Parts: sequence; C-alpha cells; structure tokens
Amino acid sequence: MNNIRLKLRLTVLVVSVALSLQAQVSPFLLQGRIEYEKRVNLHAQMDEAFKKEQDHSWYESIKKSASQFQVTYFDYSFAGNTSLYKPGRENPENKNPFMGEAPASANIVYSKLDSMQSVSQKKVFEQLFLVKDSIRPIHWKITDETRKIAGFDCRRANAIIMDSVYVVAFYTDAIVTPGGPESFAGLPGMILGVALPHEHTSWFATKVLVDDIKEGTLVPPTKGKAVNNKALRESLNKTIGKWGGFGPLYLRSISL
Repeated sequence: MNNIRLKLRLTVLVVSVALSLQAQVSPFLLQGRIEYEKRVNLHAQMDEAFKKEQDHSWYESIKKSASQFQVTYFDYSFAGNTSLYKPGRENPENKNPFMGEAPASANIVYSKLDSMQSVSQKKVFEQLFLVKDSIRPIHWKITDETRKIAGFDCRRANAIIMDSVYVVAFYTDAIVTPGGPESFAGLPGMILGVALPHEHTSWFATKVLVDDIKEGTLVPPTKGKAVNNKALRESLNKTIGKWGGFGPLYLRSISL
C-alpha cells in the first residue's frame, strides 16, 4: 500500500512539474496574419505643410470639412521570412478631400526578409509603379521601454530614416519573423507598432491571427512601371516635389 501511495505522489509531482514548465514556455509564432490600423492626423499635417502660406483661409475651410484623423487598415501575412503587406478592410471615411485617396493607401509590399529584398506596388494618383529594390537598412537603437500591443509584450526601438524622419517602433520577439508594416524591418522580432511623431502618422496592430498560410499564397505584385526606389523618387520629385509644402509630405508618405 505504501508503495502505491509513493508511486501516486511521484506521478502527481512529475505531472505538476511538467505543467509548470509548460506554462513558463512562451509560444513563438512562425506564421499568421496581422491587421494594422494606420492613423494619420490630417489637421496636423496640413498645418505643417501650409504654415508658411500667407492666406490660410482656403485650407482652413478644407480642414473644417475633413475628419481630423484618416484611418486605413492593412493585412500583413507572414510565414518564416516571407511576408505580404496589402490593403485590408475598407474604411468608408478614409478619403481626404484635399488629396483624394490617402497617399500609400493602396500599397502592396512583398518582402523576403532573409535576403532583405522587396517588391512593392505603389499607386501615385492614377499611375502604378512596381518597385523592386533592397529593403531599407535601419539602424535601430533598442531601449528598455515596453508596452503591450494586441496582447503581445513589445519593446521600443528608435531610429532616423530618410535623413530626418524620426521613427519609434515597438517589436515583439514572440513572433519570429523580423518584419513590420510597409518597409519597416530589421528588429529581432515582429514590429507591431510604428509611430512617426513629426509626420503625424502611426501603424499599430489591432489583432494577430494564427492563420495557416498556405504555400504559394505569399506572392509579389506584378503590375506597374518597373523602377527602383531611387528612380521612383526622382520621377515623383520632378512633379510632386514642386507642390509647395504638400509635395515633400506626399513624397515622404510614398517613400516609406
């Protein structure tokens, strides 16, 4: 009888230890889908773009008819080191009465993160561009600040891109793929939040879904005029770059 009781106690102890160890092991997500909410403060952008205008009345009237925030949604599907970022569910209020369709609202970005290469389809007014180039290298500085996004513990990192654009990102190492929205990448885990304070723009994950990503579903876009990033900037700068304060703002939005 004593032997039986001893065996039962040992069995309970082994099971308890196993369950405890299992609870301490964090799952690492290797594939799935993330929904990002992109939020742009239009009023702040317009104030910045037209602050040097002597006559403010015309764009003040536009501000009154426009929502302060322009919100669009994107789906980011990933499997291993391959990802596809594309427009998600529609928001009927995502139109900007000044610029029409929001800049970069139709972007599709296919990334191979192991080789740091991407293929992006970008719509600039009525013209499509197919941008094939390397993913922008970003020199991140990881900090000790943390926050929770979409249920994941994330750590903050800061960087400067495009010479002057200040970036704040939050990433989680619980998702192995080192990617993020648009062309933001290069941290030791998935970027679930990005804020560009001086551009009045942010992307934050609203949900992370453990979708089964079928082989062959993550494919690059194929439509548009073939260019690289440098050629795209040079082409747009000849026209949009001359549009006063609005031009550089639009160019930065497209170049992200």
